[in-house]
Amino acid sequence: MRLPRSRVGGHPIHKVDAAREHATLPESSLPIGVSADYELPGASRRDVIVGTEFDDTETAPVRDETIVDDNVANDAVAAEDDELSGTAAFDATGDRTMMPSWDELVREHADRVYRLAYRLTGDPQDAEDLTQETFIRVFRSLQNYQPGTFEGWLHRITTNLFLDMVRRRNRIRMEALPEDYDRVPSEGPGPEQVYHDARLDPDLQRALDSLAPEFRAAVVLCDIEGLSYEEIGATLGVKLGTVRSRIHRGRQALREYLAHNGSQQRSAAEEKVG
Repeated sequence: MRLPRSRVGGHPIHKVDAAREHATLPESSLPIGVSADYELPGASRRDVIVGTEFDDTETAPVRDETIVDDNVANDAVAAEDDELSGTAAFDATGDRTMMPSWDELVREHADRVYRLAYRLTGDPQDAEDLTQETFIRVFRSLQNYQPGTFEGWLHRITTNLFLDMVRRRNRIRMEALPEDYDRVPSEGPGPEQVYHDARLDPDLQRALDSLAPEFRAAVVLCDIEGLSYEEIGATLGVKLGTVRSRIHRGRQALREYLAHNGSQQRSAAEEKVG
């Protein structure tokens, strides 16, 4: 049974603060040559949209029904096309002459990409790096893009780059470890984890961190981003059965971690009381 987007295992899956829930791409992370004068998509939500004033008491002109305009349908289609701009127009028409510029890509999609990157990585600096890599990959691949669902394409590139980043770091970490490396974990949290805990529910963040990257990506895409199983399969490049398995196992691991962590906290509290 698919869990609601707002809960996993009886716990809020996105119990995050307003800064993370509505995260926008920091200006300092914009690539060289990209203007910072425009507002990111998130800023537009704060604007007050004021409608054009009009006088509804004015008598409308009487239409001569005997006059038939053969171009009405064509004008309507043209007007609809004129409303599309940027990546939406390119995605709808596939016209290479309407291919969006770098500024258009960043302006229209920076908010969405950074938010997904933040939820996958759990770290603002990693999210900035992942966002930059995503837009560079997107811009270089525009010539080969087949019109369809541009947002789905962004999801796929962002998630795959995240998984590549995790695998690359794990490989470097293992190669750098000496043979006599002490594998006993430190008792105290590191600086990064302390920062994470200050911004997220600590139990939830630790539970997500404990998941394998493939499971974490599936759970984030499903229960936070709200993608369907079919969309997740296309994003991760795996079969539908694999998607179901990863989400099921990821949710189960989250429940077990949260339940175990909760019992440990209760035991510690009882010992202090006793």
